[in-house]
Amino acid sequence: MQTHKAKRVEIIIEAPMEGRLTTALMKAGVTGFSILPVLGGSGRAGQWTREGQVGRSGMMAVICIIRPERLDTLLDAAFAVVERHIGVVTITDCEVLRAERF
Repeated sequence: MQTHKAKRVEIIIEAPMEGRLTTALMKAGVTGFSILPVLGGSGRAGQWTREGQVGRSGMMAVICIIRPERLDTLLDAAFAVVERHIGVVTITDCEVLRAERF
């Protein structure tokens, strides 16, 4: 089966910023993403849980899979939101079966 190269971008951000982030991504031409709750983790300030240090609303993970040539546009849009808030952006190489969907 033929696969096609893509990029998987995961953005973990404070839940109240989810709407601003997804709006910025859509304006940048991102046609699809998934949003998942983040229940807890550990970072520079130590361990945290949804009920703990981050606040009552917690954190969200926004996951996008895009064509490699669209990565910079997505990152510019994401960074404009994440730079002033708690957040982490990761990028990994991946492969997809139906390239026309991305």
